[in-house]
Amino acid sequence: MDPEPAVNVSPDLPIGSVVRTIIADDEQLARRKLRILLDSEPEVKIVAECHDGGQTLAAIRACRPDLLLLDIQMPGLDGAELVQKIKEISSDTPAILFSGKIRVYDKDMRADIFLPKGMYAPIELLERIRIMLVKKRGPKRVNTIAPGRMPVAS
Repeated sequence: MDPEPAVNVSPDLPIGSVVRTIIADDEQLARRKLRILLDSEPEVKIVAECHDGGQTLAAIRACRPDLLLLDIQMPGLDGAELVQKIKEISSDTPAILFSGKIRVYDKDMRADIFLPKGMYAPIELLERIRIMLVKKRGPKRVNTIAPGRMPVAS
């Protein structure tokens, strides 16, 4: 088995221009599947891929991600602990937890979504991501009134 590469963090993307995403899973194949899926979305940029909790926490601090895709069971900090830490820093950062185990996880989780690995359609994951990001960023408002002017009541 090939050794895991060091985490590659890309913190230089401008905040707000793209959805800065971190993928964390101790299984390289699972990370690769998520990368392939997310590469189809031009606004989503993966800023780090991590294989354990410690790497992921360092990447979170370096990148200030807009979205976290985390495996529950990883060496070091697990996904639920990572979500807890990021929610303390930024409570509105969406986090999706994945697990290869179907049974209910025994820790209190603050994740926005929990999905069993392999039990969801890729389009479902993309749609859930879009919905979470709309909630985080809020709807775009169009200002139809010129600044400094009040509408006249009729």
